[in-house]
Amino acid sequence: MAHLNRILLTGASGGLGTLLRTGIAKMCTHLRLSSRYGLGQAGPNEEHAICDLSDADAVLEMTRDVDMVIHMGGVGRENTFDAILQSNYVGFYNLYEGCRKNRVKRVIWGSSNHAIGFYSRTQRIDASVPTRPDSNYGVSKVFGEGLAQYYWDKFDLESVSIRIGSCFPKPLDRRMLTTWLSYPDFINLTECCLTAPRVEHTIVYGVSDNDSVLWDNHMAAHLGYRPKDNAEVHRAEIEAATEPHDRDDLAIAVHGGGFAAAGHFED
Repeated sequence: MAHLNRILLTGASGGLGTLLRTGIAKMCTHLRLSSRYGLGQAGPNEEHAICDLSDADAVLEMTRDVDMVIHMGGVGRENTFDAILQSNYVGFYNLYEGCRKNRVKRVIWGSSNHAIGFYSRTQRIDASVPTRPDSNYGVSKVFGEGLAQYYWDKFDLESVSIRIGSCFPKPLDRRMLTTWLSYPDFINLTECCLTAPRVEHTIVYGVSDNDSVLWDNHMAAHLGYRPKDNAEVHRAEIEAATEPHDRDDLAIAVHGGGFAAAGHFED
């Protein structure tokens, strides 16, 4: 795929948005950054847009003249249903409507492993399994994946739903020895999503090349994603600093970890 004219990056002031802000700037002539908050000084090819995703008119304007969207905006962890509703349901719908009306070619967005968080760690799964969300947050990601599929099937708007594992500079605990996605691998995966000739609606697990494996990405092979980092190089450090897990503890027994083990957020 040719060099893109304009990419819109939402959630650009968040952790992963900040990472991608520099990581994918070379992929386009104009990088439009969106956040509800300030974004600091604009870079050489940056355009800034302060936008609340729940404002449909603002989102429609923000998606104008955009080739592809990288959507990292919205509530990024468990919260009340009302808080998640405005960002991850209403805001997500507004984004897709803006993209449809403005003829955006592709949306690449941050789904989550919490969409399948209640699968047992004894099960290695691919993208074809039914969803099993572990939280209000996880349910919102199931909604997002459903909406992405609908907009492909009905309107030919392509999407890549990245079920992000644990994206940090290095693993923080024993669970992350399996779910870790390194920063370089995340940038590379995003680049693959931007440049793949055709994606329709693809679900891909955002995970590095770890020795311990829960997720199978064979259904996303057409993206060309080949992770290079491996959490195993951090195993000795992590195991020395943490106690072994109780295998009966839900926080380790299922894919979603602590999100699955936690009680209902609003209780």
